[in-house]
Amino acid sequence: MKAIKIGCLLILVIVFASFQVDEYKASNDEIELCRMINEYRKSLNLPEIPLSNKLTKVAKIHCKDLYDNFVRGSSECNEHSWSDKGIWTPVCYTPDHKQASGMWNKPKEIANYLSPGYEIEHNHSPKDNLCNPICALNGWKNSAGHNSVMTNQGKWKNIKFKALGVGIYKGYACVWFGELEDK
Repeated sequence: MKAIKIGCLLILVIVFASFQVDEYKASNDEIELCRMINEYRKSLNLPEIPLSNKLTKVAKIHCKDLYDNFVRGSSECNEHSWSDKGIWTPVCYTPDHKQASGMWNKPKEIANYLSPGYEIEHNHSPKDNLCNPICALNGWKNSAGHNSVMTNQGKWKNIKFKALGVGIYKGYACVWFGELEDK
């Protein structure tokens, strides 16, 4: 009887652990967006950035938080903000970038990624329109600020990104860049 209880407990632990891992596994669209970003970087003679499980977790959680809780135009907070509805510290990211460190710390806070993370975000209006990799990438290519992060230009020129996380949820796409390899 004791062996059966231990066996059942072990099965529950394995099922729970695999659920946690699979919950944040990159979808086909997210993998495609990562591939497209790397293809774009390669066309500019920039190195590819490997997909990160930890940064993907952060990206997926942020997309869902934005969809569920962000109301555009309701305050000075922009889409790099995080609500007070999760296990993270809320951040109101304003146009003056004074709260940037609160956003950059989300990978450490949420996924134990021990380096700052830098996000680019794309959204549709209305938010129930589905976001796809082509639309998100084209949006970032046509935005000077987002494109400079994605292609290491301007103030991002001397940063070597070694990890990339991708999330797509309904009308949102988030990509996180990190300087630490995620094995």
